[in-house]
Amino acid sequence: MAETAQQYMKRILSKVDGDPLTIQAATKPALEHLIREVPAAHLKRRPSPDHWSIGEILAHLADAEIVTAFRIRKILSEPGSIISAYDQDLWEANLNYKARDPFQSAREFGLLRDMNLAVLHNLTEEQWEHYGMHEERGRESVRQLVRLCAGHDINHLKQIEVILKDSDSSRPAA
Repeated sequence: MAETAQQYMKRILSKVDGDPLTIQAATKPALEHLIREVPAAHLKRRPSPDHWSIGEILAHLADAEIVTAFRIRKILSEPGSIISAYDQDLWEANLNYKARDPFQSAREFGLLRDMNLAVLHNLTEEQWEHYGMHEERGRESVRQLVRLCAGHDINHLKQIEVILKDSDSSRPAA
């Protein structure tokens, strides 16, 4: 059974233990460290047919950061506006994540993340409470969106770590 929007929010927010901006700032170097010595072919290998490869996760993170950039700017410029949901699986299939260069996706993510953090670091206390109406999750302030993004980062970093650990343990010793 698919996870509801409320279940997703609860699961993702439960991962956030600390300042969401600090977590978000740490994601780019963490990703760079995790994939630095990993061959692109390995990053493109799915751990199983129904789970994304690290490369697909990196492409998703880059595209999710585009979505986040738009949502933040939409909420700040048009408080109370509708925030569209999107289907990550359709994006993965139709934007051909499996063919994307994982290292390029990581660079794109990092650039977009830096741009978003620059905007967030300049917000007033009042702007943090501006909100949009997410189609599935309801009222969502900039503060809440930033916490969700931090939890999303943690979720995917852990997925990447598990994939790398599992693939290391399945390789024969040299």
